[in-house]
Amino acid sequence: MASACAAPGVVAPPVGRTVVPYTSAGLERVIGQDAAGLTRLFGQPDADIREGTARKLQFAGPICVLDAYLYPKGAEPPHVTYLDAREPDGSAIDRASCVAALTRRDGGK
Repeated sequence: MASACAAPGVVAPPVGRTVVPYTSAGLERVIGQDAAGLTRLFGQPDADIREGTARKLQFAGPICVLDAYLYPKGAEPPHVTYLDAREPDGSAIDRASCVAALTRRDGGK
């Protein structure tokens, strides 16, 4: 029985789901950008949601959807502090791969 080999308290991911590790590798050109920098990189956002001083810009392409979360630090304008990525059907995708795919979509530079 496979479950007898697992360490106590460790839960294996559901079968069939891909676990995508969260690292910042490949995200250097996005983390720390302001909204204007993201627009230069990806083109106009597909969604722009503001809540208080926080902002979420969403960029969608045929390969993936990227959510960029911008938060202010002190008196500075909001900058990207976190990214989330998924395939259009909601499946997991590596964030750096999504960034690379979106920089090639129409409108991005």
